[in-house]
This record gives sequence, structure tokens and C-alpha cells, in this order.
Amino acid sequence: MINIILDIAQTHNQTIMLKEQITQELEKLPEPLLQEILDFVQFLQAKYQKDKILEITIMSESSLRKDWLKPEEDTAWQDL
Repeated sequence: MINIILDIAQTHNQTIMLKEQITQELEKLPEPLLQEILDFVQFLQAKYQKDKILEITIMSESSLRKDWLKPEEDTAWQDL
């Protein structure tokens, strides 16, 4: 248990150090590049969210399959 807590603390510290390093590098950039950086960060966030949604969809598919494959479901959706 103590090892798990130490691992979490180390990961947290590494994350903080990485964020500080990124901030320091951003401070050095000329202003025209900041918009490109923002665009890239937003792209990464959107990509991450899309990947998470896909992962959740795939994980839920097997549990929903039993309902999707019922004949009454086919009947209910046939007019759409």
C-alpha cells in the first residue's frame, strides 16, 4: 500500500515538473507561435476525448449487444 502511495506521489511530482517545464518553454516563444501552440493543445484535447469516447463505446458494446440483437428491437427500429 505504501508503494502505491509513493508511486502516485512520484507521478504527481513528475507531472508538476513537466507542466513547469512546458510553462518555461512557452515563456521563451515569440507571440506569433502561441496561437499555433494553443491550436495544437486544443487538437490534442479533442483527439484524447474522441479516443476516450470510442473506448467507452467499445467497452459498452458487449453489454448492450444482448438488447440490440433482440427481434423486438429490429421491429421497433425498422421504420427509421
